[in-house]
Amino acid sequence: MLTTFDADEYVLRALRAGASGFLLKHTPPAEILRAIVRVSAGEPILSPTVTRQLIAHVADTGAAARRQHAVRVLSLLSEREREVAVAVGRGRSNAEISGELFMSIATVKAHISRILDKLDLNNRTQIALLAHDAGLTG
Repeated sequence: MLTTFDADEYVLRALRAGASGFLLKHTPPAEILRAIVRVSAGEPILSPTVTRQLIAHVADTGAAARRQHAVRVLSLLSEREREVAVAVGRGRSNAEISGELFMSIATVKAHISRILDKLDLNNRTQIALLAHDAGLTG
């Protein structure tokens, strides 16, 4: 979805309806093209602004219980997987994670796949929410 509206209600409605991506129109054209390629490959994409809003929205209620749960769940990961999860939580792309953590993009993808499998998650957004809930993205 490409829109000028970043209100929580629009984002949540689009995601519940099955949107795999949500970008704001002020996103640079090159990033929009990269997002289209990534979504077509099955990777969900959210504008960093939208990611922050969703995290803030979720963080408004039950923060202590979510934090405790997130810390416990993330403790199942290796140190390297946790580093990747934190980078995902900060809205980094696979290429950015690759550069920051000095690993190939294929290795980043492998770590993300293992995180999803280990934690029984469906997508990067869920990884990001866990990292945020654990207090690791600040």
